[in-house]
Amino acid sequence: MSMNRRHFMSHLAASAALTAPVATSFTNIMRANAKELQKKHKACIMLFMNGGPPTIDIWDLKVGAATGGPFKEIETSAPGVKISEHMPLMAKQMHHAAILRSMSTREADHNRGRYYMHTGYVPNPNVTHPSYGAVLAKELSTPDLEIPPFVSVGGSSFGPGFLGMSYAPFVVDTNGDVRNLNMNMEPDRLAQRLTLLNQIEGGFAASGRGESPVEHKKVIDRTVSLMTSEQMKAFKIDDETAAVKERYGIAAPGAQPAMGMMRRNPGFARGALIARRLVERGVPFVEVEMGGWDLHANTHDTLKNNNLPTLDQAMSALIEDLDQRGMLQDTAVIWMGDFGRTPRINARSGRDHWARCWSTVVAGGGITGGQAVGATNEDGTAVATDPIKSEDMMASVLKGLGVSLETTYTSKNNRPMKIANSGKVIKELFA
Repeated sequence: MSMNRRHFMSHLAASAALTAPVATSFTNIMRANAKELQKKHKACIMLFMNGGPPTIDIWDLKVGAATGGPFKEIETSAPGVKISEHMPLMAKQMHHAAILRSMSTREADHNRGRYYMHTGYVPNPNVTHPSYGAVLAKELSTPDLEIPPFVSVGGSSFGPGFLGMSYAPFVVDTNGDVRNLNMNMEPDRLAQRLTLLNQIEGGFAASGRGESPVEHKKVIDRTVSLMTSEQMKAFKIDDETAAVKERYGIAAPGAQPAMGMMRRNPGFARGALIARRLVERGVPFVEVEMGGWDLHANTHDTLKNNNLPTLDQAMSALIEDLDQRGMLQDTAVIWMGDFGRTPRINARSGRDHWARCWSTVVAGGGITGGQAVGATNEDGTAVATDPIKSEDMMASVLKGLGVSLETTYTSKNNRPMKIANSGKVIKELFA
């Protein structure tokens, strides 16, 4: 690990860095390996589509309407639930998933939308709220976990707010590389540096200068413990079989994509596989970010040729993999973005920001799949049933994972704040 001054000062200043049908062989491999690592613990994987995905072209098509776009619908494994023709692999997994088609939010600005969808609260200058990841890290982590309980792959996510740096996102790239966590010095020299660092940090933490030094020391202590942890192998997919990697959409070095398997973003595929490996080892929350969704122009060409093939293969593989390993019932998978995109197609063949009515997807984690909850009207311009808010989805995921909705935190300004912003449980998810 590179333990340099710049690394630790960056913590102090920013606080966010650590903070095709499946082949039989693939199924058999998953079942065999499950016996070695499977543990019954609760976890959540968030697939975050950064930029705001056009859900009207993915999960809630309006075929024949002027707003509908060129895509067709296909049947899925959930009776009566249809999705985009460019999601054929996910169509086979929809009996595990529920589409929330009546999401209705107010935040159509990227930063505000991301914050709201990650926390269940609108931004407030007087308080920074904890994100999904921080809440579940606090509620579901176990003492034997050496890896941080909140891992963000491919993006920085949102932080712990008033819950403290112990629950900040641990950020890795989609190769599983952790910044500043590569050993590059002799053990004796490293030990000397760590001793000196511990003296400095210990004195600073005991100086009575508030909570930040104490929280920062916790982060450093956690970082040091990671350096020799066997659990860190979860970040590397080298020991996964070729069949597993192929199913997620990860081609071997130099290999060409198989017929019909268009891989346009292997990083997201690697991130999804890393997420499975992490929850398998006890990490309660993993977020995997996929960018490229701010589609103000050429929406449908980009979806068809890039985003949807990548999403379809990796998301379907993740859900199927968790199911085959006996982990899906205890692992919630959330698919969402900043907001949706306009029903109206603009002059650049794109769709603009739209929060009034759109879709998210949840699977596993104790919820009832195989359904679409809520509906929009014929052209997708309004919600036609009871609207669903971010905090309602969050409350429902927490319920499915066994977290009490009576849990109440205290913010830095001593205000009681109920978990999930007192969101209402979506009753259809537990029918």
